[in-house]
Amino acid sequence: MRGAAGVLTLAGLGHTLWNGVVEPGTALAFGALIACGELARRDTRDSRAAHDAADDRRPAPLGSAGALAYALLGPNATQSTHHGVLQIVTVVVSATLAGIVPHIARGRGPAADHLARRVLTLAFAAVCFQPLYNSGRLEHGLGQGPYLVLFLLFLLGLTALCDAVLAAALSGARTGRPYGPLLRDELRAQLGIGSAICATGVVMALGVAVAGLWALPVFCLPLLLTQMSFHRITAIRTTYRQTITSLARATEIAGCTRPGHSRRVAALSCAVGRELGLSERELTVLEYAALMHDIGQLSLVDPVRSGATAGLPAAEARRIAVLGGEVARQTGVPAEVAVVVERQADPYREQPVAARIVRAVNAYDDLLGGTRHPGGSLTALEQLRLGTGRDYQPEVVECLARVLARGGRDRVVPVRPG
Repeated sequence: MRGAAGVLTLAGLGHTLWNGVVEPGTALAFGALIACGELARRDTRDSRAAHDAADDRRPAPLGSAGALAYALLGPNATQSTHHGVLQIVTVVVSATLAGIVPHIARGRGPAADHLARRVLTLAFAAVCFQPLYNSGRLEHGLGQGPYLVLFLLFLLGLTALCDAVLAAALSGARTGRPYGPLLRDELRAQLGIGSAICATGVVMALGVAVAGLWALPVFCLPLLLTQMSFHRITAIRTTYRQTITSLARATEIAGCTRPGHSRRVAALSCAVGRELGLSERELTVLEYAALMHDIGQLSLVDPVRSGATAGLPAAEARRIAVLGGEVARQTGVPAEVAVVVERQADPYREQPVAARIVRAVNAYDDLLGGTRHPGGSLTALEQLRLGTGRDYQPEVVECLARVLARGGRDRVVPVRPG
């Protein structure tokens, strides 16, 4: 995919250098808009989820909207334009690179996969629109009325689908997760800031067609406000997760669990959840529940030795889980999180999927951290397999084994907040 985007970029650059820039004023205006959007992109490298390239699907919404508007641009102030697909690719890539130079200098530039996806998605939109417009068939067949708007909306849907397909393919190649859930998550993401980008891009193109380039700054304002709202929501979610993480560490500070236990269980649980194809919303619930799964031990008069609950009698494990669910509810976490916490000690056939994952991963970390199984990971997994008759779901245990085989627990990437 990177190779296809690179070839397309080189072809566009060569074509533009050879033939010159058509309507340079229009190209400069859209290029400046895209570059400014990239300069204002949100840096995510400092966040815990920045290691996942799929985390921030729209870090530069203004630049994306400007690029889409240029790809779908027909007339400019009722005057026909004649820029083609290759020039669109050249302008978008050049402006994007100009805008991300400061970010690259700080070591926070976008991933190559993100740039390749943008090039291919914009090329798809331009190929679907520009040949029809430049040949006159679009105006002859649809005119400038509502049919043109309907056509643009249909084209937006195809472009969003193309972007989701490419994003899911890149994420699948990088993480090894099942393609179906990845595509589902990407399509859901299009309903958020993605829909605002698409709508703004079309409105920009239609506005420039009537009012000229002066329409660009006017129609940027709603997207800027939307971008600020999304940033605020993201900041709130990040703070919320930090609060839960700090609360989960209370068991470690109190000496109820081993240092790092809740974070290891959360990270490994999320990796297993991805392997099972859970959605982003389900992964978030899973992560929060995994972080808080031992919080019920704070209510015990006599702490569990080493904090390991895997070897406790069923009644005692159940009592701790119920106490944990009560504490979780009092913290204000979503109800699903408290349910997972309080049901992690139930027989797996009676548990929700997230509780099955937390129970198996918690047992694995307890077994691996103790002295009862010096054989390490293989011995701990074998113990889990012996308990698949009642305690652990076989599919969860096998997913855990596959995740560990691909790199071990220390290389697991947590889920993003959302």
